[in-house]
Amino acid sequence: MPTDADIIPSAGRSRAAVVDDFARSELFDRTFREGMELVEDTAAYLDGDGRRESKLLSRATALAYAGESMKLTTRLMQIASWLLVQRAVREGDMTALAACEARYRLTDRKPETEPTNNELPIALVEYLVRAEKLYDRVLHLDRRMYLDAPEEDAINPVQSQLDRLTAAFGS
Repeated sequence: MPTDADIIPSAGRSRAAVVDDFARSELFDRTFREGMELVEDTAAYLDGDGRRESKLLSRATALAYAGESMKLTTRLMQIASWLLVQRAVREGDMTALAACEARYRLTDRKPETEPTNNELPIALVEYLVRAEKLYDRVLHLDRRMYLDAPEEDAINPVQSQLDRLTAAFGS
């Protein structure tokens, strides 16, 4: 079963190969399922119980609820978009090389503080926490696959030294 270590390219593996391997991994399957379930569960909450709960809140808390729910929705759409790019690679709708473009990267997020109001419904707070944790995990995967991976034509300093030694002393 592929682990986080499997998404780090070894010498000679291209970034695109790492992306392609990840898109076909069990780790991707689990992350995709978790992400899409969280999107669906959150949407159901915001359209159902969350809507009913928000009507019972004070004006200040209702305003905080609206702000936090927008933040939550935005965060989930960022996660879903990233996951859908990986799925497009898996299904052959996008090349792994195209998925490496900067426009598909997640952005670093500011560390979140506690929700803006202590009277927010606990269910909303729980969805906020789950979304932030998932975003952090997906951001970690994004960085490992796309930014920490060596460029395909980057010079390997160890290999460069070995090549120089071989040239100087033969094989």
